[in-house]
Amino acid sequence: MTASTSPIRIAAVQMISTPQPAENIASARRLVEQAAQQGAQLVLLPEYWSIMGLQDADKLAHSEPAGSGPLQEAMADMARRHRIWLVGGTLPMIAPEAGKVMNTTLVFDPQGNCVCHYDKIHLFGFTKGDESYDESRTIVPGHEVATFAAPFGRVGLSVCYDLRFPELYRAMGECALIVVPAAFTYTTGRAHWEILLRARAIENQCYVLAAAQGGVHANGRRTWGHSMMIDPWGEIKAVLAEGEGVVIGEFDPQNLAQVRENLPALRHRKLVAPVL
Repeated sequence: MTASTSPIRIAAVQMISTPQPAENIASARRLVEQAAQQGAQLVLLPEYWSIMGLQDADKLAHSEPAGSGPLQEAMADMARRHRIWLVGGTLPMIAPEAGKVMNTTLVFDPQGNCVCHYDKIHLFGFTKGDESYDESRTIVPGHEVATFAAPFGRVGLSVCYDLRFPELYRAMGECALIVVPAAFTYTTGRAHWEILLRARAIENQCYVLAAAQGGVHANGRRTWGHSMMIDPWGEIKAVLAEGEGVVIGEFDPQNLAQVRENLPALRHRKLVAPVL
């Protein structure tokens, strides 16, 4: 596929997902439509867009097999209806281990076909005072790096806690865009979210689009929000601090090429594989 050289609009959806998938589907439909009406050709949903349960295990009841289920059907319909590339944040998929799920990103093309999937590799664990999280209790980690070819270039898939592991992004190869659906906590987001996103954009000389959960959820968890789009020079082009909404900006292939030409850091790399 030959990458287009014309600018296109891309968008990140910010949500405050609830324990009710039907409510979240309705919110996602409304926000994706808003992005499409503003000209977005690729739209990214946040991590856990389909359910933020009262308990971590609540998502097990809504896990789906590959290729069928109301969550996947809703995403396919949104992509097809608006003729967009829809990167579906994450949703719970049936895992090989009983009592757990895969935390999976699915990509749908403008015809509503699922063309790529990525199972989150790095599982979040954090304890500070009364705040404690351990995704490994209910999620099985993935093991494979995933990218897909869009009309404007290669897109790398990552999820939330993956952001702290730059070797994952190097393993993707040269991408035009990296997406980061997330549900960063308020504590860790305030400290590290922006600086990590900008670092990934700068070191990989590509656009970064991050879609976050952004508010106080029914389970009491507060997510950081600050969905944003960052250009290859590390500049924030659009951001939404909190609440539901859409972040939209222009992906410019010529700007991408110019940054890489002016500072050919990707060509200057010497250590191209991990040293064992």
